[in-house]
Amino acid sequence: MNPLVTPGIGLLIWQVITFLVVLFLLSKFAWKPIMAALREREDNIDAALSMAEKAKLEMQALKADNERLLTEARVERDRILKDASEAANHLVETARTKASEEGARLVEQARVSIENEKNAALTEVKNLAASLSIDIAEKLLRRELQDQQAQRALVESYLRDAEVSLK
Repeated sequence: MNPLVTPGIGLLIWQVITFLVVLFLLSKFAWKPIMAALREREDNIDAALSMAEKAKLEMQALKADNERLLTEARVERDRILKDASEAANHLVETARTKASEEGARLVEQARVSIENEKNAALTEVKNLAASLSIDIAEKLLRRELQDQQAQRALVESYLRDAEVSLK
């Protein structure tokens, strides 16, 4: 057989011895640092995963808090809008009541004023009628002494004048 294809026994023994020495040296000096590095990396990955889980839980808690705050804000907004609407309705109703009262007061004041003017006008007409009656009576008395027929003509004339004045 060709020595290049099949190795010799001595070469095999030296390779096994070399392999065992390299294995011993690796286990003694390199294996522990490699395993420690792998454990450290595994621990870092576990820590990162737990931190991610914590962050996820915190985000869920923050989201729940935000939803709660948003709900409270909506409730507060609705309450404020309701209060503002009630206040506006109250103001409108108060203004309407005041306007009605003011209108009723003005109508009553106008009615009283008209009544006073009417009474003043009637008093003036009565005074005028009394004055006219006194004037007629005075003139009648003056004429009565003179002539009966003249007195009648004068009274009729005064009555016609009085009717024309009243119209």
